[in-house]
This record gives sequence, C-alpha cells and structure tokens, in this order.
Amino acid sequence: MRIALDVMGGDNAPDEILKGAVHALASLNEDDQLVLVGNENVIFAHLKNAGCNDSRLDIVPSSDDIDMMEIPVEAVRNKPDSSIVKTAELGGRKANPRADIIISAGNTGAFATAAQMELRRLKGVHRPGIGVVMPTFGGPVVLCDVGANPEPKAHHLWQYGLMAEAYSKFVLNIEKPLIAQLNIGGEAAKGTESVKNARKLFENTPNCNYHGYVEGRQIFESPANVVVTDGFVGNTVLKLAEGMAAGLFRMIMREMKEANPNMAEQFGPIVKHIYAQHDYHEYGGAPLLGANGICIIVHGSANARTIENAVIKSRKLVSHNLNAAITRRLNEVNEVSVA
Repeated sequence: MRIALDVMGGDNAPDEILKGAVHALASLNEDDQLVLVGNENVIFAHLKNAGCNDSRLDIVPSSDDIDMMEIPVEAVRNKPDSSIVKTAELGGRKANPRADIIISAGNTGAFATAAQMELRRLKGVHRPGIGVVMPTFGGPVVLCDVGANPEPKAHHLWQYGLMAEAYSKFVLNIEKPLIAQLNIGGEAAKGTESVKNARKLFENTPNCNYHGYVEGRQIFESPANVVVTDGFVGNTVLKLAEGMAAGLFRMIMREMKEANPNMAEQFGPIVKHIYAQHDYHEYGGAPLLGANGICIIVHGSANARTIENAVIKSRKLVSHNLNAAITRRLNEVNEVSVA
C-alpha cells in the first residue's frame, strides 16, 4: 500500500508529523510505502537525527506551504507546488505510481479542495463530506459533515447519511446502522428547508434505517449510529465536544488531587484510560467520504500520535473497500424524490 503524507501541514508541523510518520513504520507491512511530501532538506535532517533510513520511506519535495488562514480555493490555485497540492496530486489518476491513501493535517478547506480536484468524486456522489467517528457513551457515532460543505442542499445531506451508513457498516462493523439528522428539536416541522427535505428523502429511501431528528445532547446518548448535519454545525459540534472532554477530565483529576492525593494516584490511570477513548488523537483522522480515493483529513493540532494513528487506521478503509461499498449503496437507491 502506498500512503502519501503532507509533512508541512498542521500547527505542529513538520516535527510532530515526521515523528508520527517514523513511529507508524513499525505497524506497516514490508511492501508498504510511506511517501513524505514537503521541504526535502527538513525531511532529510529529521530522518537523520532520528536515525531512520527505512527503505519504505520515499520523499516528494515541495517548495511551498499553505497557511491555515489562507482562503482554500485561492491557495490551491496560487500555490501548485505546496505540500497540500502535491500530496493530493499523488492520489490523482495521473500519478504514477498512484498513492492509495493521502493524508494531511493542514488547511482543511485547501486539502478537501485539492483532493476533489485530483481524486474527483465517486460515481453518483454530488458533494463529498467529512465523516468523523465520535466516541460516545453508547459507542462510536459517525458524524457527517464536519467541515467540507457548510451550506449543503437536501440531496447532499441525504448522501452524507448513506455514505456514513456504509462507513459505519463496513468499517465499524455495525450491521444495520441507524441514521439520524441533527436538528433543534425532534418534531418533523422543525429545521431549515434543506433539513426537512432531506428528512423526506431518507423516509423515501429503500432499506434505510432512519431514526428522524436528534438534538445535540442526544449524540452522546447514542440513539443513532450516524448523525447527519451541515459542515458548519458539524465542525462546531466536534470542536465543542473535544474541548469539553479535555476540560472535564482535567477538572476531575484536579479535584481528586485536591481532595485526596492517594485517590488521584489510585484512580488516575482509570480516568486517563477513559479519556483516551474520547481523545481525538487516538482516532487519527477523518475520511473525505465520496472522494474517488482515500483522503484522510487530520486535526490541525495533530501530534505524533495523531499522525501515527491516521496512517495505521487509514489502511482499514482500503482493506474494507469502503468506496466500493459507498458506490453500491448509492446505486441501490439511485435518486429518490422529496414527494
């Protein structure tokens, strides 16, 4: 398997990205190849300092970077030799050899834009969406979209649900995933026109295990395996959940230490174990569902562990033939109407 990794993207790039890449080598097969995309001198220097000369590493040089604050479409157009664009190109049809997986922790909009330009979309997909696995008290929930499309139409939301359904079924091994839409209430009359029209599409879809609407607090009670929303709301929910989890566990540890240091020593490992299950670094990254290839978008504040997990876990998407499953599901239902 050939995996292309943007070394220059992310708040902690390039050091943490490269450190994670080196750590990930221990979990790769002998015939796998990890392609590092970025400043050639920086990459060589890091590998030399790490004492790493693994033959499975390849380097594709780039001379430019895209900053987190840059406007995605303009940045991709104006910086063709940036690490993000070069990484996306490796996943494109013109690449020889082509990468099976492309990964970046850089500017999300820019990477999603470049990936869609190079990989294109799966047949029948209107708009790809980012599907992230959220750990909840009742099990994993696939939330889609979390940033690719802030203003989707009804049929985009409908396809997000079907693509995330395939992800939940074939990667997370949930036999018949329950799909819900995130809304401000459970009543059918609530929500924007896009949300209400998407509901009708789900209700008219054959073999669709549709739950209806859920509110934000219900996500963590896990009434559904898939939660559908637009990219603006989804990204906000995701970041809120990450901040809340980190702050809550810090507060618990602080209170235990102040109340009884022995208690903190005794229960600290348990708290840390629970936190690890709700830590986004553990999950690596999120696939751009609907792209004609495996594109993994990693959190901008990724550290070495995040990158290592992104490299390792992205291989599952290839081995489970996720894109083939998405295509089959969309072909099954074809187009359904609102009426």
